[in-house]
Formats: sequence, C-alpha cells, structure tokens
Amino acid sequence: MKKNWWKALAVLLLLYTAVAGLLMPVPRLAILNETIRNLYFHVPMWFGMTIILTTSVVYSALYLRNPSARLDTKSHEFAKTGILMGLVGLATGSLWARFTWGTWWTSDPKLNGAAIAMLIYGAYLVLRSSFNDEQQRARISAIYNIFAFAAAMPLFYILPRLTDSLHPGAGGNPAFARYDLDSDMRMVFYPAVIGWTLLGLWLSQLSVRTSLLKQKMYEKQLA
Repeated sequence: MKKNWWKALAVLLLLYTAVAGLLMPVPRLAILNETIRNLYFHVPMWFGMTIILTTSVVYSALYLRNPSARLDTKSHEFAKTGILMGLVGLATGSLWARFTWGTWWTSDPKLNGAAIAMLIYGAYLVLRSSFNDEQQRARISAIYNIFAFAAAMPLFYILPRLTDSLHPGAGGNPAFARYDLDSDMRMVFYPAVIGWTLLGLWLSQLSVRTSLLKQKMYEKQLA
C-alpha cells in the first residue's frame, strides 16, 4: 500500500477536479463564459501527455544505449498512453472550440500543429507494426520515437506562439494567467495537472505490466 499511495492521490485529485471543476464559481470572461471550466480538463491533459511522451523518449534513448526488451516495452507503452492523452486533448479542444469559436475546427496554428504532431506519433505505431524482427522493430521504433518527440514539441509549444492564434498566450493574445486573476481557478487547475499526469503514469504502468506478462506467456508457450 505504501508503494501505491500516488494511485490513491490520483483518484482523489481527479474526483476533486471533477466536482470542484464543475461546481466552483469561475470568472465571467467574455466569449468563454462557463466553457472556461474545460481549462481543468483540456490543458492538464496536454501537460500529462508531455510528461508521458518525455518518459517514453527517455526509455527509447536508454534502449539505444543498452538494448533490452523491457526498455523497449516501456518506451512503447508510454508512447501509446501519451498518444491517447493527446487524442483526448484534441477532442476536448475541439469541443471547447465549438462553444467559444462557433466551429469544431479552425485554421488556428495550434490546433493544426497538434493534429500534425498526433499524425507523426500515429506513424510511429504504424511503423512499429510493420516489422517482424523484434530487435529491428525495437531499434527503429526507438530512433523514430526520438524524432517524433523532437518534431512534436515545437508543433505543440513553440511554432504556434510565433504567429497569430486564437489560443491564449500566442500572437498577442494574453495567456490565462494575464487576465484570470481568480485564485479559485488555480486551486483546481494545479491539482488537475497533477491528477491527470498521475493517471497517465498509472495507465502506462498497467500497460507495461500487461505487455510484459504477455511476453512471458508467449515465451513459455515456445519453451
């Protein structure tokens, strides 16, 4: 139980995020209105995704330095969780756009950059499934994972800030911290970031254990 305290913390933080995020008062900002509550779900999802994908690329680098099936499995499963969180982030962002900008999708550079980044990671999954040799698959996947991370992070966080964007914090559009002075939102937002990140780590851990168990069962069948 002592080793799993962070799982209990994740559950508590997410319950708090769901309840407080939907019920606590929020600033009455023009256009955003009640949709600003999505800040507790959409943005923390991106934070969690970034941490999970960073962990994945670290495992890829470790694999290239000291190849092992365990490191390859960890890199792959963390990448899959990161991609899942990225897709959920896109979905919640599209939903937010529908009720603030009046459309499910726009030509906003941050939206398009995020979509391209997800396609790059989608290619990672396709590439990995195209190899039969395990060592070759692991090595090529590790190299591509590093490339995907290096390409995706600028698409997520750098390039959209260099041009006009509807998103806060880009193109002269002030970030939330500039015009949202309500400390009540910070009381929910920061726990939400931690909660969603811990959930991503939890899902990744479960995926790694499941994958390693399947590998052991397969090896026993061959023995």
